[in-house]
Amino acid sequence: MTTPSPAGSSLPDVGLALRALPAVTRLLEHPRIVRWREEGVSHERLVSHLQAVLADARGQIRAGAPCEGTDGLLDRVADRLVAERIASLRPVVNATGVVLNTNLGRAPLSRAACEAIAATARGYCNLEYDLQTGQRGSRMSHLERLLVQLTGAEAAVVVNNNAAAVLLVVDTLARGREVILSRGQLVEIGGSFRMPEVIEASGARLVEVGCTNRTHLSDYERAIGPDTALLMRCHPSNFRMVGFTSEVEPAELASLAEARGVVFVDDLGSGMLVPPGILGLPPEPTVQGAIAAGTHLVTFSGDKLLGGPQAGIVVGKRALVERLRRNPLMRALRVDKLVIAALEATLRAYLDRARALGEVPTLAMLARPLTELEAAARALADTLGDLPGLALELAPGFSMVGGGSYPGVESPTMRVGLTLEGWSAAALQGALRAAAIPVVARVEHDRVWLDPRTLLPGDERLVQLALVNVVAGRSA
Repeated sequence: MTTPSPAGSSLPDVGLALRALPAVTRLLEHPRIVRWREEGVSHERLVSHLQAVLADARGQIRAGAPCEGTDGLLDRVADRLVAERIASLRPVVNATGVVLNTNLGRAPLSRAACEAIAATARGYCNLEYDLQTGQRGSRMSHLERLLVQLTGAEAAVVVNNNAAAVLLVVDTLARGREVILSRGQLVEIGGSFRMPEVIEASGARLVEVGCTNRTHLSDYERAIGPDTALLMRCHPSNFRMVGFTSEVEPAELASLAEARGVVFVDDLGSGMLVPPGILGLPPEPTVQGAIAAGTHLVTFSGDKLLGGPQAGIVVGKRALVERLRRNPLMRALRVDKLVIAALEATLRAYLDRARALGEVPTLAMLARPLTELEAAARALADTLGDLPGLALELAPGFSMVGGGSYPGVESPTMRVGLTLEGWSAAALQGALRAAAIPVVARVEHDRVWLDPRTLLPGDERLVQLALVNVVAGRSA
């Protein structure tokens, strides 16, 4: 009596099917394999793919699937070869309405920044070479003058992200000593990194003051002792407390630090260089305002509200910045030539506020008026209106800043809702993600929603092409 396999076929049948699979050496002689080798696919890659395909086939046979023929096996090898040529990191269309979408790379760069990256990448550059003297120069020289001019600080240094900037500051100025921070500012940022852990990693000791919702100047005054090195303020950029709350103003902390001979560091997180009101956003500290308040060092991100590449920026007193430069961590945390090129181009746009609002995509998206968004939504809906089975709806909604900036703040927008006959919203959302250039959208109330606020020039056409292919595939 034969024991059935899990899928209903008998064990002898499974054994026959396994033995029927061709060997790798035999498949290597097949004309399709020979042609791929002639086209430049290495022998090692072909063997690796064949072994993987045969291993998959054995697993499927044991699960009860029929034995696949040679052509089918080679088709799967061909699919693997095609997949190899598709980059893992790919451009996508952001139709979510979240401007600084961390999962989608946060701030898109300006055209000037992209051109600067391309020009710098394609050849050599004067990264650390002084063209006037012919001697070795500093890579920070390309950014420091602009940051000083834009913020009013005395000096500046740039590392690879804002967490690194905080780590560098605390390690340099407070290793083995105390850092005083309000309990209401013990934040956790993306990836479960917590401010207390960053401080601990730098070798400093955290001293918590105040309560979660209320901290007073007297709390800091009482906590300062002979081992105190820093008073730190951490702006709660990814959460917001309301109700019975209070915190100490930066100018008060700066004055206290001066009087007691310690350093005041303000971690702004997002780091705005323009008044938030011109973007239609509520009041928020700016870097210039923090420097004007007397803050010794200010840290902030390059790829959030600044709208540039990922970077951590420190501006402030020259003597303190010079100490940061001499820390051995600087070499581990420094930015490369491509980040410098992109950040320099982004900062240059800020020399003229009107130019920054027009050229820096993050600022342009946030500043788009509702009337313009309504017109963009109608135009997008018009391009999609003739697709069979696709139902459209225009409805008001809200965009978000994202990226740990302005938590709970929503900007009015007009969205396009999509439903495809016979499909769930999740299935349509997945099909859009599978497009040649993926379209990432939100699902609410069993509809897929497209927000024109985060569509870059040309994205409307990509959305249309993606939906045309989805509908065509559905019909087929």
